[in-house]
Amino acid sequence: MFGYGSVLTVRTLARLALLLVVVGCASTARMGSPNLAGGDLNADADRLILVTIANPSGPMLSEPGSTPYGYDMVTAYGVSSQARAIADALGRDYGLKPVRDWPIAPLGVQCLVFALPPDADRTTVIQRLSADRRVRLAQPMQVFSALGTSNGAPASTATPAPQPSLDMPVNFSPESGAPVTGYNDPYVGLQHGFAAIQAAPAQHWSRGEGVSVAIIDTGVEVDHPDLAGRITATRNFVDDDMAAFGGDRHGTGVAGIIGADANNNLGIVGVAPSARLQIYKACEPLKPHSLEAQCNSFTLALALDAAIEVHAQVVNLSLGGPADLLLTQLVSYGLRHGIVFVGAVPEDGRLDGFPVSIPGVIAVDQVGRSVDVATVLHAPGRDILSLAPAGRYDFSTGSSFAAAHVTGAIALLRSRVPELDAATLFTVLARTGMRDAYGDRINICAALAAVQPQSECTRSNKAVATATLNP
Repeated sequence: MFGYGSVLTVRTLARLALLLVVVGCASTARMGSPNLAGGDLNADADRLILVTIANPSGPMLSEPGSTPYGYDMVTAYGVSSQARAIADALGRDYGLKPVRDWPIAPLGVQCLVFALPPDADRTTVIQRLSADRRVRLAQPMQVFSALGTSNGAPASTATPAPQPSLDMPVNFSPESGAPVTGYNDPYVGLQHGFAAIQAAPAQHWSRGEGVSVAIIDTGVEVDHPDLAGRITATRNFVDDDMAAFGGDRHGTGVAGIIGADANNNLGIVGVAPSARLQIYKACEPLKPHSLEAQCNSFTLALALDAAIEVHAQVVNLSLGGPADLLLTQLVSYGLRHGIVFVGAVPEDGRLDGFPVSIPGVIAVDQVGRSVDVATVLHAPGRDILSLAPAGRYDFSTGSSFAAAHVTGAIALLRSRVPELDAATLFTVLARTGMRDAYGDRINICAALAAVQPQSECTRSNKAVATATLNP
C-alpha cells in the first residue's frame, strides 16, 4: 500500500496505524474481513443477521505511545471499548460468528454482521436478541433489487457515441410532435422522457447548479464522455474492483438521466446537467452488462451513511425490497436533516417495502403503472434512452429511470429554492403535474413556475403561473 525509501521507526509505524484506524473507522471493518466489501454477502444473506448496539459519540482515546505525547484525544467517531466488549459477549452468548462491523455515527451505534450457527433458526435468534437489553436493533440481512430491465441491445453492442443511428429523427419529441431546440446533443430528440416532463424549458431557468445528488446504485462509468466533470465522489461498498465499477450498466443509466452533460455535441442531455453527482456502489450486477442487480442491508447502510456524512442534498434510490429497520433509521435521520430521498416503486406496485414505505420518501413510478396518484409521483420510465458503459447509449425500462427523472427535477427546484423540503417538493410536483394522452407525469417547468413565479417557465405554463403551495 505504501512505498517508502527509508526504514520507519516503531513509533512512526504506531502513529501511522492509529491514523489509519481513525481515518478509516467508518469504512474499514475489523471483524472477519480486512475491508467492508459487501457484495459477497448477498448469496449468504439468509444465514446472516444485523445487530446494532449503543456506541456513544465522543473522542476516541488513542493507545499510549502512539503519539509523541502519550495519550491523545482523537475526535473521529470510533468504536468504544464498551461496544467492543458487548459485541464479543453477544457472539459468545448466542454462538454467533462475527463477519463485519462498523460504527454508524448518525445513529450513535456500532453495527455488527453475524453469521448464525448452522442449526439456528434465524427468526428465533432475532427475537431473543431483540429482547436483550444490550441490543438496540436485530434484524435479518435482506436483499434488494435494482428496478430496471433491458429492452434494447446489450450494452456492449449498443449505439456508440456520437453517431445517432437509432430509429427516430434527431430532435423530435414523440409527445409534442415538435422539435426539442436549443441543444447540440445529437440524441436529445430521442429522449421522450426529457421532453415529456418539460425539462428543456425548465433548463432556461435552472440546471441544478450547486446541488449535490447522491446515487446509491451499482457503479457508474464515471469517465463516460457525457459525464465528464459531473462526478465529484465515488465509493465502492461491494468490492475492490474499480474496473467492474465503470462497467456497471444500471447506475450508469440512472446517472445519465440525472446529470448527463448538455451542449457538448455528444449523446443526450441530463435533467440536471449542472448538478454534482456522488456515486455510491451498493448493488452488484447479477452478470456483466446486465441491468439486473442486487444489494443488501449492509451495503445500503454503508452507502446511506456515506451520503449523510457528506451532506448530499438529494439521494436517488432506484431500487426496492422488503421493509428494513436499519435502513429506515438512516433514511429518517437524513430526512430530519434536510436530505430529500427519491425511491422507485417496485414492479408489483406495493408501497410497503424499502425505501418507498418510509414516511417522507418521495415514491416514483413510471407513467401508466401505479394508480395511487395521491402518494406516488409519475415520470417516464419506458424505453428511456440514457448512457451505457463503454461510452455508449441504450434504451431501458423501469421505475428506476422514472425515479431518476424526478431526482433531476428536484435538483432543478432545490437549485432555485434550496430550502424546499421533501414534503413541499412532493406537493408542488404533484399539484403541477400534467395529464394527457401520454399519461400523468410531473412537469418541471410548471413546478418551477409555482415556486418562483418570476421564472421563464411561468410564461410557458400560464395555467400554473399563480399556483401556490397552499390547498
